[in-house]
Amino acid sequence: MYPRSFEYVAAASLDEALSALADNPGAKVMTGGMSLIPLMKLRLFSPSLVVDIGRVPGLDAIDDSGDQLAIGALVRHAATASSDAVKSGAAALAQAAALTGDVQVRNRGTTCGAIAHADIAADQTAAVLALGATMVAKSTSGEREIAAADFFVDTLTSALEPDEILVEVRVPKTGAGSGSAYGKLGRRGGQSDYAVAGAAAVVTMDGGNVAAASVALTGVGTKPTLAAGVAEALVGTDGSAEAVAGAAGRATEGVTVLEDLYGSEEYKSHLAQVYAARAINAAIAAAT
Repeated sequence: MYPRSFEYVAAASLDEALSALADNPGAKVMTGGMSLIPLMKLRLFSPSLVVDIGRVPGLDAIDDSGDQLAIGALVRHAATASSDAVKSGAAALAQAAALTGDVQVRNRGTTCGAIAHADIAADQTAAVLALGATMVAKSTSGEREIAAADFFVDTLTSALEPDEILVEVRVPKTGAGSGSAYGKLGRRGGQSDYAVAGAAAVVTMDGGNVAAASVALTGVGTKPTLAAGVAEALVGTDGSAEAVAGAAGRATEGVTVLEDLYGSEEYKSHLAQVYAARAINAAIAAAT
C-alpha cells in the first residue's frame, strides 16, 4: 500500500526543522524513517508534512562528558551498539542497540528515533528507562528535559509535544561497582526483531549486597515500563540466584500484560520474569 499524499521538507538546519513543525500542526519528523515510513504505507499515520532532519549537521555525535553520555538525534543504532563509550558506560543500551532490527535497520535507523517512536516492543526504550536517561527536546519555544520515567506515555505515545524534536538522549554512566545488561526473545524466535519480551537491568553492588537496582521491561505491556517491584525486592539482598529469582517474580506487578499473536498473558508474564532475571544476573556479573 502507498501512503497518502504529503509534503516533504529536507531541513538544512535544526531551526528550519523546528519552524516547519511549528507552522504545520500534525507534521512528523523523520530521521531514518524505519518506523515512520511503514506506518505511513499502512496509513496508520498520514501526516500532511514530513520534516526530514537527516541532513542537519551536528546531531550525529556521541559525546562523553565524564559522568554521562549524550547521544545525538542522528546517531544510528549501529553506532550506539559499537561505541566503546556506550559499551563501557551504558552496556545495556549498547546491547539493546545491537539487537535492534537487522543490519539494514541498524545502519539506517537512529537511537533517538526509536525512542521517540515509543513502540511497545522496542529494545532501546527499556535500556534508557533502566539507566535513568534524560530526553532533551527542542521547539521554537526553547529546550525541555524529560526524564525517561515520564517520557513513555502509552502505545506509540511519548511526552514529546507535536512541535518538539528529540535532539539528544543523555545517559548517566554506570560507575565502579555497577553494571547493566539487556536481553530479549524476538518475535521470530531469535533476537533480531521486536521483543516478545525483553528486560534491561542496572545493578550497583556494595559490600557483597545489592545497593541499588533498576529494571525495565519492553514487549510485555502497553508501553516500556519500569518494574519497580523487582528493584524493591532486589535491593538489600546478596544478589544470589535465589534472591534474583524471587525479585524477578514481581516483574509484571502493576503492568497490564498484553496478549497478542506472539504470546498469551501467561506466557509473556513468564518471559518477563525470565528475562528480568537474566538481565539482573548479567548486570551483577558486570558489576562484580
